[in-house]
Amino acid sequence: MKIGCPTEIKPQEFRVGMTPNAAQEAVAHGHDVVIQAGAGKGAGFEDADYTAAGAAIVDTAEEIFATADMIVKVKEPQAVERKMLREGQLLFTYLHLAPDLDQTHDLLASGCTAIAYETVTDRNGGLPLLAPMSEVAGRLAPQSGAWALQKANGGSGVLLGGVPGVRPANVAIVGGGVVGTAAARVAVGMGANVTVLDRSVPRLSYLDDIFMGRLTTQYSDRGSLSELLPLMDMIIGAVLIPGAAAPKLISREQLSTMKPGSVLVDVAIDQGGCFETSKATTHADPIYDVDGIMHYCVANMPGAVARTSTIALGNATMPFMLALANKGWKQACADDEHLLNGLNVHAGQLTYYAVGKALGIDVVSPQLVVKG
Repeated sequence: MKIGCPTEIKPQEFRVGMTPNAAQEAVAHGHDVVIQAGAGKGAGFEDADYTAAGAAIVDTAEEIFATADMIVKVKEPQAVERKMLREGQLLFTYLHLAPDLDQTHDLLASGCTAIAYETVTDRNGGLPLLAPMSEVAGRLAPQSGAWALQKANGGSGVLLGGVPGVRPANVAIVGGGVVGTAAARVAVGMGANVTVLDRSVPRLSYLDDIFMGRLTTQYSDRGSLSELLPLMDMIIGAVLIPGAAAPKLISREQLSTMKPGSVLVDVAIDQGGCFETSKATTHADPIYDVDGIMHYCVANMPGAVARTSTIALGNATMPFMLALANKGWKQACADDEHLLNGLNVHAGQLTYYAVGKALGIDVVSPQLVVKG
């Protein structure tokens, strides 16, 4: 199989879909790998690193899309990239289709087969290709929020960890999964007064145990969150419904109950955001003010630490990429129900129920697609 990896073109996206190590593994399995010139530079990988791994370097994305059997990326294909996808081509990347009708329509029209990192599962019910980036985004969230809290950036001027004689900031993290746990680890380490909300009592018990009293856990419901809003300096939205649009946790009306200059950090923005007032931003222009509340809603947070993120993502995706290349997508998905859960689009048909429900599009069972 010929595997192609183009340069990411989403604004301030410095990650790359394949590391040199991943390219070397694919070549060792008998596949051809083509990398767009400069694709790895933002993550600290030079073209020479890829050629040493056995990959070929080409100048343009057009060459890759025109010749590769499988396209491996990081972010969802942008409009110009979607025009280059073709029938029968395999796309392996993050998609986040539920809030993105235009992308969904374009992928369906292309006739390609698209497998989304974020809906591949594992035997424990986890999301192994989303987890490493969730770890990164979670750890970034408190420090990004701390920057937004600075007065020069529109925040209230509260230092997250406080100083002797001055209380630390109050931080609420809504969602105790991978993102929320990672965010809690950093926020606690920075000295903040942290509360984690979740609807799973076993998860709250787990967090209570591992943090050993260094944070407060609270069951998440509308009443609890409403009570916390006036007290918080920062709220981190860390909720996830796999493949589906994120639920809206805080309405615009509720912003009036919050302290002026407090900060909302929306880690769920790729799935449409978990605050009513959220809209995707970029690393170049990451924050905005709504009714005196600062919003940090960067849609590719891990791109800020591209070296770490690329290696972590490459470690996770490599076995799946090799299975797809070695067996072909249909046999690989037939052999692995968890990889099959990543199938979102095939030959003009939508194959992921949560996306279909969110966008009002009919869905075909992925099991039927594989058997057909």
